Amino acid sequence: MFSPGRTYPVLCLGQFAATAGLTIVVPLLPFYLAGLGTPRAEIPWWTAVSVAAPAVVQLVSGPLWGWVGDRFGRKAMVVRAHAGLGLAIALMALASTPEEFLACRLLQGACGGVVSATASYATAAASTDRRGRALGMLFGATAAGSLLGPLVGGLLATEIGFGPLFAAVAGMLVLSSVLAACSLAEPPAQARERHSPRVIAGLLLRRRESRLMLLAGFAAQAAIYALVVVFAPQVERMSGSVATATVWVGALQALTWAASCAGSPWWGRRNDRRPAQLGFAVAAACCALAVALQGLVSVEALIPLRIVQGFCFAALVQSVLHVNAHHVPERGSGTAFGFSTGVLDLGQVFGPLAGAVLAVLLPPPAVFSLIGALLGAAALLALAGRTKAEVATSTSAPVETHEKVLR
Repeated sequence: MFSPGRTYPVLCLGQFAATAGLTIVVPLLPFYLAGLGTPRAEIPWWTAVSVAAPAVVQLVSGPLWGWVGDRFGRKAMVVRAHAGLGLAIALMALASTPEEFLACRLLQGACGGVVSATASYATAAASTDRRGRALGMLFGATAAGSLLGPLVGGLLATEIGFGPLFAAVAGMLVLSSVLAACSLAEPPAQARERHSPRVIAGLLLRRRESRLMLLAGFAAQAAIYALVVVFAPQVERMSGSVATATVWVGALQALTWAASCAGSPWWGRRNDRRPAQLGFAVAAACCALAVALQGLVSVEALIPLRIVQGFCFAALVQSVLHVNAHHVPERGSGTAFGFSTGVLDLGQVFGPLAGAVLAVLLPPPAVFSLIGALLGAAALLALAGRTKAEVATSTSAPVETHEKVLR
């Protein structure tokens, strides 16, 4: 029997486990690839390809898995996503060449999709006026995993080695999958209609509001992940030494994710009360200012700027999903979330590449200003979609409206 009281703790625990597991693995990729015998000159290339591979595959697999969940049940997709991610990471521990490791990352993209699967289940389980709270809790768990994962991974990798570490992460994810299978029940279906991934994706792209929110989310993700490439070198220039910069980067990164962990539920509650695209615009604009200033201030002044960045970043992805959930039929939300997260993941691919190019061509203050400008453009895109929506229709339009569009 479906029980909301136990649903969200299980979902949040699973989201935390998945995020912590991935953030343990990803920051250590250069060292792990070196241990596989990758030539030193090729490590940056293999690292970049390995980071991008799951996102590229998930652009195709995400909507397909979402469609399967819409048709056959959301619980199975939560179980599948955690088990698939666990299998991929377990195979990473057995990889002996960079090519084998890349194949495991591609498998991760094909079988994973934890964010879209969990978000689809959570929104199906929540009432319409509490979807923001549900997404806020999930992304708070994501932030907590992003905070603790690298700290734990860095300590354990030196103590037990990469193979056992990856195996432990895989075991944690398998246990999360088993817990979901035993504890979750299928949320009650509120509609019988089912639509293909092509129809749902077309519906999101045809509607101006959802289309602009996807573009805004892509731009924001690209900007934040471009910042990853240039932030540590900037801190090194400010502090004057690698050793000092390492301490500062770790501390500032922890502060950023701690602020995001606190901000996620706050933005989720706000999205239930006010238009989510307006919240996205405010958050992206504040992020833009905080990021642009990071290229100009002293290292100590980065502390409040990174707190603001983390708190506001927490609004971005969940707001995109919140808006898009209102633009598809109830039984199409899984497909919509799969497609939306695939588009946002492409921002994670484009952003680091753009950041690397900018860092070569321009001085640091200009690079940070351009990244801030991209976040400002994301805010304007969200506002542009809201302006049109107020004339045409509200984001709270009933499901029947969507059915007429589809027909």
